[in-house]
Amino acid sequence: MLLLPAVAVAAEGGAAAVPTVKIQPQQRAGTHVSEATIEAVRQATVAAQVQGRVLEARVDAGARVRQGDVLLRIDTREADQAVAAAAANVSAAQARLVDARAALERTRSLRARNFISAAALDQAQAAFDAAKAQHAAAEAGRAQADASRGFATVTSPLTGVVAQRLTEPGEMAQPGRPLMIVYEPGALRAVADVPQQQIAALGAGRDALRARVEFPESGRWLDAASVTVLPAADPRTHTARVRVALPADAAGVVPGMAARVHFLVGSAPRLTVPAAAILRRGEVTGVYVADGQGGFVLRQLRVGSTLDDASVEVLAGLSGGETVALDPVRAGLVRRKP
Repeated sequence: MLLLPAVAVAAEGGAAAVPTVKIQPQQRAGTHVSEATIEAVRQATVAAQVQGRVLEARVDAGARVRQGDVLLRIDTREADQAVAAAAANVSAAQARLVDARAALERTRSLRARNFISAAALDQAQAAFDAAKAQHAAAEAGRAQADASRGFATVTSPLTGVVAQRLTEPGEMAQPGRPLMIVYEPGALRAVADVPQQQIAALGAGRDALRARVEFPESGRWLDAASVTVLPAADPRTHTARVRVALPADAAGVVPGMAARVHFLVGSAPRLTVPAAAILRRGEVTGVYVADGQGGFVLRQLRVGSTLDDASVEVLAGLSGGETVALDPVRAGLVRRKP
């Protein structure tokens, strides 16, 4: 915002001069503001694949893990019995296969000397094929049981940070039940739902679409690395989801944080005042405006959003050209001259 030279207005009783600034409308980028939530681009909810009691939880929320690190261990006694049963089935199928192979060889020998019919040979061949298939099925069952036992050791699917631990040792794990949430901290984005009447403005020229992300609690602003408007709308809320990628150096930002996305949608004349000049008393928001007689009068305002240069947009109450006190407390002490 263009700040003209400050005008010193002296107060009665030898008080120090009150710094002021003359405000004028300026051409600024128009914005559409949407509330957003921070989420990780890569995030995995680790769920149980087998049933069993959780024996050990090796990490907790906030821990950094690498891909393949052990997160939890589930009781494997039931899985061990399944592996043993599968191994026994393989042994039985192997014995039947050996017997069927020997029977097939004897039948072939007898058929070669015309002691038996061709139908008998066909039956022996079919019995051998069936035994071979049963042996293959038993081997597959043993491999499946081995894999299920391996699922009792839960490992991290990616390198990142544990966001939540959703189970405790002693609890029962069920297939599909979430156990932990892990995310990569280096790739984050703000997700906002934008009304469909704004989609046309945001979608025009997507290559040049720009946005800034504000964190109201800390007053921090970040430039968006990219903006993606998803090509679908929610039929219930009539909004479209927009993903705003954050820069890689967004330190201190974690998934779940609240944010505010300012989409830049053109430019228009806007009137702003420094945030320090605004006086807030209960439900009254205003500024002290120089009255031209050596004093100040309080002017009530209707304000909009706070911009990234620590100025506040004025929607009503000022028209431009007024001189505003930068220190509203000191300005309130300056009485209007008679």
